[in-house]
Amino acid sequence: MELIEGHRVIVPAKGIPTLDIDPFDEAVLADPFEYFDALRGLGPVVYVPRYSMLAVGQYGSTHGVFTDHAHFVSSRGVGLNDFKIGTPWRPPSIILEVDPPDHTKTRRVMARALSPKVVKDLAQTFATAAEALVDEVLAKGRVESVTEIAERFPLSVFPQAVGLREVHDRYLVDYGNCVFNAMGPDNRLRREAIDYTREIAPWIMAACARDRLTPDGIGAAIYADADAGEITEGEAAMLVRSLLSAGVDTTVSGIGNALFCFAENPVEWDKLRADPSLIKPAFEEVLRYSFPVHTFGRTAGVDTEISGHPVEEGTKILAVIGAANRDPEKWGADADQFRVDRRPVGQIGFGAGIHGCVGQNIARGETAAILTALAAKVKRIEFDGAPVWRPSNAIHALDCLPLRFVPA
Repeated sequence: MELIEGHRVIVPAKGIPTLDIDPFDEAVLADPFEYFDALRGLGPVVYVPRYSMLAVGQYGSTHGVFTDHAHFVSSRGVGLNDFKIGTPWRPPSIILEVDPPDHTKTRRVMARALSPKVVKDLAQTFATAAEALVDEVLAKGRVESVTEIAERFPLSVFPQAVGLREVHDRYLVDYGNCVFNAMGPDNRLRREAIDYTREIAPWIMAACARDRLTPDGIGAAIYADADAGEITEGEAAMLVRSLLSAGVDTTVSGIGNALFCFAENPVEWDKLRADPSLIKPAFEEVLRYSFPVHTFGRTAGVDTEISGHPVEEGTKILAVIGAANRDPEKWGADADQFRVDRRPVGQIGFGAGIHGCVGQNIARGETAAILTALAAKVKRIEFDGAPVWRPSNAIHALDCLPLRFVPA
């Protein structure tokens, strides 16, 4: 059993079925859908003996765990490491890995800094950059879309929006992936992520300092709340750090997964081009069908229950977003189909409850810009080679996506 430091061995309550699988096996991470089906099929909560934890994958139980922050806490870590009994591998995030009332304060600051109004004000910048990038893509015809679109587009607009004076493209893209991989067990992915973070972290922390930011960006707005006394200067730096993981990696995976969905489903691309008003709901369907994050953790902060099954305090619960977002009980018999007109209200691709992804407004704004530009100028998006999914302990993202773009 590969238990991470600070992870308690539990004995599941009688009646909780066992799923004898390694959810973090790299083959499972690259193609998780058989695992998702098995997880949902066993019931609302299962025991995974390899890591001595519970897992939820049906929509009802997964959504319930995410939204019940009083019983299933984030302050003990959103991975397998229990911060109450083990030392965190890095200083915990003061927005992702805290509970109310501390979370209420920092979430308010971040929600204001990344509000729909802020994203709306950035919309023209996003649109101009998206149109220029799509023109370049069409001139080439064939591109490796992860690096040339999914990564390149956020890097062309987000650092400026934050106010970063210096940009290290590779570190910005890789930082979030490292943070998410560190949520897993003591496997190769986690070990390599932590080692790489030691290289990245000094640059990230330096880039978040007040004197390294422009006075008109999102970062400066966060520091302004420190001036107003809502947070400390140190907390402001940590929130900007969180912004760099929440605002880049999930956006990269969201855009890449959207391109994959439309290459895989050309009829749905035709529907989108015929009715551009579907762009926003179509991205919600991307988040449901191809979820940027497949797994997040919670810890039972007290003795509690899941769907009538007792759960002891200290139990780690793996909330499997990917399985819940494909649950036929919630989404119908065609849950494994991608439909731009589904309008999947309640999808949890960015989580749910008070800890929903803080960067989701940015991700939606950037993805809407790139899809709008593509829909106006691209008749077809076609695979130009085999897509390769990146094994990750938490992120569902592509490593390689060769595509061909046919102009309208």
